[in-house]
Amino acid sequence: MNVVDYLFLESECLDKDFVIGPNETITYKQVYKDSMMLASYLKNLVGEKEGILLACENSIFSIVAYLAIIKSGNFCIPIDPLIEQGNFEYIVKTTKSKCLVFSNKFTKTISKSIDHQINENEFHDIIKNPDLGIAGFSDEFDSNRIAEILYTSGSTGKPKGVVISHKNIIANTNSIIGYLKLNSDDIMGVVLPFYYCYGLSLLHTHLKVGASLVLINNFIFLPTVINNIKNYKCTGFAGVPSHFQILLKKSESFKNTNFPHLRYVTQAGGKLHNNFIEEFINIFPSIEFFVMYGQTEATARLSYLPPEKLKEKIGSIGKPIPDVFLKVLNESCESVETGGLGEIVAKGDNIMLGYYEDEEATKAVLKNGWLYTGDIGWIDEDGYIFLESRKKEIIKVGGKRVSPKEIEEVIVSVNEVVDCTITGFHDDLLGEAIKASVVLVDDCEEKQIKKQILEECYKKLQIYKVPQLICFEEKIQVSSSGKKIKPHSII
Repeated sequence: MNVVDYLFLESECLDKDFVIGPNETITYKQVYKDSMMLASYLKNLVGEKEGILLACENSIFSIVAYLAIIKSGNFCIPIDPLIEQGNFEYIVKTTKSKCLVFSNKFTKTISKSIDHQINENEFHDIIKNPDLGIAGFSDEFDSNRIAEILYTSGSTGKPKGVVISHKNIIANTNSIIGYLKLNSDDIMGVVLPFYYCYGLSLLHTHLKVGASLVLINNFIFLPTVINNIKNYKCTGFAGVPSHFQILLKKSESFKNTNFPHLRYVTQAGGKLHNNFIEEFINIFPSIEFFVMYGQTEATARLSYLPPEKLKEKIGSIGKPIPDVFLKVLNESCESVETGGLGEIVAKGDNIMLGYYEDEEATKAVLKNGWLYTGDIGWIDEDGYIFLESRKKEIIKVGGKRVSPKEIEEVIVSVNEVVDCTITGFHDDLLGEAIKASVVLVDDCEEKQIKKQILEECYKKLQIYKVPQLICFEEKIQVSSSGKKIKPHSII
């Protein structure tokens, strides 16, 4: 089954609004009609099984275009409209895409190799064309076909194309709906972009259950975010760690606002330190807080921690979502004992087909049907998984392995600290030494806070884990998806 048919199975004729908000609204029926019209146009234009680039911020246009590309039998390649020119050219060259659908905010130089360009204005002309009929789409469809390629930052600096099938999306969507108990009454406040797998999972799940989305594109304007969540009666909010850190540390009005309709929030896209989670649930005890873990290579989601277990298992990424299997393996690929460290591996119908045109990278992470996540963790006696660090983030100080997350957790416990990133730097004596990059709330005395940080570190950490260097940054450096960019990392 084509995943678009699956998503609209019960909702294609609904008069209910799918997108609501201050800027745009559209019903399910209209989304379905417009996406079918554009899908017919694209199928006639480029055929099938071709890669079509989509460069657009969250909007009704981007939703319709995304669904249309996949329904047409082609695969969508969503990219940030503010993507660097070099990365854009690399993706065009790698995918050999001949078609680009883009918003007015996309201003890159477009390669002559792209034969077909469709902007927002042309899109509106296409869907309003009375002479354009709905193309014939076969009911027989291989769900293992490519639905989309999601590009992520590679360790070499070159983006890696994660190949996701129709089956992958269907499987992950079913699982997420199940554990979040989503239904048609839900309204999700969306600050995550749809070119990011976490953002796409919101689109897929809420479309499937007949729920609604409120598109909030400017997270930088916190009062607008808060007002939209409250005024449009959002029942859900999803964010990466930086979203919650900024809301809790940079906005007193957020902490003092009552959200009577907000049923739950979800957090993924990296570890949110325990003290932020504890602060949130203390301020909003009636709002369920779902800690989640996943990867683009898993379509989106791999595990979740039920809110009722949050206080008991604080720091855990929980257990596998429905129909996904997780294990922790040592370097000999054997399951570790309870409490033992190893690499988290995953199996399920949501695991990617591989990296596009990169057989070597695919073989490095897909082994015997399992995805090797590159994350180091351990399992407790109750089967809950705890994330220790990324395999590549481990710092070796004098031959001793140090997890950055352990140190970060201590430093962010200082009340004036908004964020902390621990990295290693070369040291002639120790091999590597530890650097802490710290973001503070406004109007703090750095010298005094540095003293507090060191006091906490000496009190709670072994001496070799205490940072040798503490630097202060003006703000959290984040990508366009809201995920934190680590100092000196290659994007």
